[in-house]
Amino acid sequence: METPLRPQTLAFAAASTSFRNSSILTIVSLPALLAAAPAFAASFEVASKIDAVTVYPDAASVIRHASIELPAGTHTLVFRGLPMNLDPASLRIEGESDGKLSIGSVESRIAPADNAQADSAIAEQLRKLRNDRDIKQTMIDTLNAKRDMISRYAQASPEKLGGDSAPLEIDKWNAAWDVVGGAMGKINEELRVARNDLRDLDDKIKTVENSTRAPDNRTRPLREVTVELEAGSALKGRMLLTYRVNGASWRPIYDAQLTTDAKGGKASLDLVRRALISQRTGEDWKGVTLSVSTARVNRGTRAPDMQTQRLAFWEPPVIMSRSAAPAPPRAKLNAPVQAEAQQSSDEARFKKAEEVESNLETGAFEAAFRVPGRIDIQGDGGQRALRIGSKTVAADVLIRTTPALDQSAYLDVSFVNEDEAPLLPGEVALQRDGAFVGRGQFNLIAQGETTRLGFGVDDRVKVSRVPVRRRENEPSWLGSTKLEMREFRTIVKNLHDFPVKVSVIDQMPISENSAIVIEQLAATTPPTDKIVEDRRGVMGWTFDLAPTASKEIKLAYRMKWPADRAVAFETVPNPPGQSSQPMR
Repeated sequence: METPLRPQTLAFAAASTSFRNSSILTIVSLPALLAAAPAFAASFEVASKIDAVTVYPDAASVIRHASIELPAGTHTLVFRGLPMNLDPASLRIEGESDGKLSIGSVESRIAPADNAQADSAIAEQLRKLRNDRDIKQTMIDTLNAKRDMISRYAQASPEKLGGDSAPLEIDKWNAAWDVVGGAMGKINEELRVARNDLRDLDDKIKTVENSTRAPDNRTRPLREVTVELEAGSALKGRMLLTYRVNGASWRPIYDAQLTTDAKGGKASLDLVRRALISQRTGEDWKGVTLSVSTARVNRGTRAPDMQTQRLAFWEPPVIMSRSAAPAPPRAKLNAPVQAEAQQSSDEARFKKAEEVESNLETGAFEAAFRVPGRIDIQGDGGQRALRIGSKTVAADVLIRTTPALDQSAYLDVSFVNEDEAPLLPGEVALQRDGAFVGRGQFNLIAQGETTRLGFGVDDRVKVSRVPVRRRENEPSWLGSTKLEMREFRTIVKNLHDFPVKVSVIDQMPISENSAIVIEQLAATTPPTDKIVEDRRGVMGWTFDLAPTASKEIKLAYRMKWPADRAVAFETVPNPPGQSSQPMR
């Protein structure tokens, strides 16, 4: 019959059990352990392996597993070779065993670099390289001697080459030359290869010798963690060490594939979500269970405090003599009115093979994607993209044009994010009917929000915008009013053999000065949207356009201002959170 378990936790340690007839790890203080322990504590260096990693946008949480087999008594477990940038405050130790085991203190310390071991390894490498060089040099010397012997043979008189010192018959001279030439060619080729090998060995020796003088290539200090344990009896178990490290991150990237209907039917949008992961934590993650989370663990945990702001009359600085005492520091003013406090802001910053997809786990305040199987992520900073989600959504297709800036018609697609997880800010690779058309950008899109993407130019919708009239008056007396009237005509023509929905965006200037008056004239085609996306002066006309049909839109307005004043057009920034989707 199994013993009932009672879970106990502490700020730095937690315990659980899964062994038959097992006892829960009791967590006690180190002084209590030392009081009940024998006169000495045995120290064990445990071999641990990274089992699971959760990557955040600005850090990573690592879980190491280590199997233990301990006799009864007090022991110190040592985890060596941990990364230097480990956060000691994040250390947590848990365990499970088939006997009574108590966890005491957990300590992190810096282990000095073992440069002696590094020097020994370099010396051994140099010894092998120099030995190989001596062997290669001996081979070259032997080949040179052999070549000299062949050269002396080739210089001998013909009468000395025959048997019994008789002259060599003339008809055999060609064969003798062939033998000498072939031997010399073979020796020269062997010498060429050997000399190249010798140069390569010299380069390797030089590189290794230089590495001994480069401080960056020396062994760097690491961290080690010690855990105090007390075993009530001989037992077997497993320890779990959890810690957080900087130097790891992930960011979302997306693939958006638009599939249209040649007859103008409903279009569909396949949206693939990927995580681009990189890490330089000082250790490789090999065969780990990997998750990516949207939580930001290195951000602040509370809203900033608002300070009192005072409005006062600006006073020019008082110039003081060098002997006078310096004035107390004052807040710097860029204008008569003190600049408003800056608010902190974080920018989040073939036959197809089936891709493995992550499982989404959502909580009240974050979403995590768990990648199936075991993953390898090297610690060299290389980027690895993993597919973490995909979905096919219904897409609303619209032909959108802004002819005052670009007389082209663009395919504009909008959809609603129905996923439980938000779409984080990231780059989107755009494909339309299998062809790559450019890249866009997502802002943060929460569940239920609508966003749009541009999928390039539609060459079968023609747009033209021309000025129809521009009239100005010339004031003839002082204090009169300057008046200017402008009128534009935009024509949109559908060359498709199916109807399309079109949105034309245009603008007329606005005034924030009562002396400047701007009026929309009756010749203007009434817009369907008088204000587009809360942008004053920006208006839109949305309409359905039949095959081969065209639509004319007029925009006319009048501007008035005092004749003795000059005016200029200024661009007003878009409201926060509203930006166009860039295409490159």
